[in-house]
Amino acid sequence: MHSFAIPLRRMTAALFSGLVLAQAGTALADVSPLSIRGNQLLAGGQPASFAGNSLFWSNTGWGGEKYYNAEVVGWLKGDWKSRLVRVAMGVDDPGGYLHDPAGNKARVKAVVDAAIANNMYVIIDWHSHHAEDYRAQAVAFFEEMARTYGKNPHVIYEIYNEPLNVSWSGTLKPYAQAVVDGIRAIDPDNLIVVGTPNWSQDVDVASRDPLAGTNIAYTLHFYAGTHGQALRDKAQTALNNGVALFVTEWGSVDASGDGAVAQAQTWAWVDFMKTRGISHANWALNDKAEGASALVPGASAQGSWSAGQLTPSGALARQIISSWPGVPCASPPAPGQRCGP
Repeated sequence: MHSFAIPLRRMTAALFSGLVLAQAGTALADVSPLSIRGNQLLAGGQPASFAGNSLFWSNTGWGGEKYYNAEVVGWLKGDWKSRLVRVAMGVDDPGGYLHDPAGNKARVKAVVDAAIANNMYVIIDWHSHHAEDYRAQAVAFFEEMARTYGKNPHVIYEIYNEPLNVSWSGTLKPYAQAVVDGIRAIDPDNLIVVGTPNWSQDVDVASRDPLAGTNIAYTLHFYAGTHGQALRDKAQTALNNGVALFVTEWGSVDASGDGAVAQAQTWAWVDFMKTRGISHANWALNDKAEGASALVPGASAQGSWSAGQLTPSGALARQIISSWPGVPCASPPAPGQRCGP
């Protein structure tokens, strides 16, 4: 995998051509099997990328769990034109899977089943910062998910949300390989996304020592108010080293989850992802009173949101998702430049 490399200009042209086909083609308008070739995500054998939403932590009592239902998923597909939804299943924090397995698993299944019914991709995310401490539980959980959903091309396994500052080769890679092996013994081909060190930013480090196996991508997270060109450079290094990236979480605000929308950096990231065929999910479909929330406090838990119920970051995310992939910006984009179909 890591030996694959093509010149960026050729890669960009080929990817964009493929993205247009993926959106226009009848078969790829629905859900096609995902695979990885070099640093590209393929859908039905053609380069493609998809945009959608990440739900907030599923933890019991945290407030975001009320959006884990079929009505919300259907509204995201119909109104936002979302092609994917991410299930952020909390693990070791209070109210998470280890504390309330039945409640959290029921929420996961409600969203996964709704995504399949709506012909969307769905990411099942082990949403932890300490997953290496719960390896046996992660293996068992993903084995269960593979047995339940592994025959559905809709399902993507995200086996670690955001590791902290721990060794890739010494700690994270052995954890990931164990979980990957557990999934692959049951599901040989659905996409697996692997978290990377330092809040899923050190994709360049992981790219130098990739996992064994096929159809594996590496997690990149960014918050535009905090992360700019330096992180895009790390991402480009990983792509140049031949691994595929998947932005399973991004925000237009600060890494704290709060603050104002950083317009220029958000559009710079949009251009970066478009021209490289990187799929992404916006954080977060929730009504918590913070900048990253897509919804204002008290917004309906069944969808049907008016424009007035979207926060500034939510309105921007809807614009980006509903026009994905559209046309890339000029590179570099002008400050605040909008890109669309």
